[in-house]
Amino acid sequence: MTTITYDQINVGDALPAFETEAISRLTLALYCGASGDHNPIHVDTDFAKAAGQSDVFAHGMLSMAYLGRLLTNWVPQTALREYGVRFVAITQVGAKVRCEGRVTEKFEQDGERRVRVELSTTDQNGQAKLAGDAVLALS
Repeated sequence: MTTITYDQINVGDALPAFETEAISRLTLALYCGASGDHNPIHVDTDFAKAAGQSDVFAHGMLSMAYLGRLLTNWVPQTALREYGVRFVAITQVGAKVRCEGRVTEKFEQDGERRVRVELSTTDQNGQAKLAGDAVLALS
């Protein structure tokens, strides 16, 4: 990982985006085990259909984890000061999750130089799934 400094960053700069492989049922099952979130709506097709869904769908927190990876691909985890998202739409099985971020503010707080980053995920069709932001301390 290249060290990014505060002076190298400008408002409007984009973080290096990435897109996941298509979310599979195996991905969902593995995430259930890793996260401890065993809600059957994410792994049991019959349960999902009984709940009015066409199929199981990804955990919102899985996409949030992908956004966390976007951040930690850019700066060390220790730089993270704030992180929050809002769930916009369901991410279906088979979706590829595109993770993007853009610097929206530079400021100083608590003796640190920080940047605010606007975050989003979309599927391969460009439909928004998550929106959020993070604050990162940079040297």
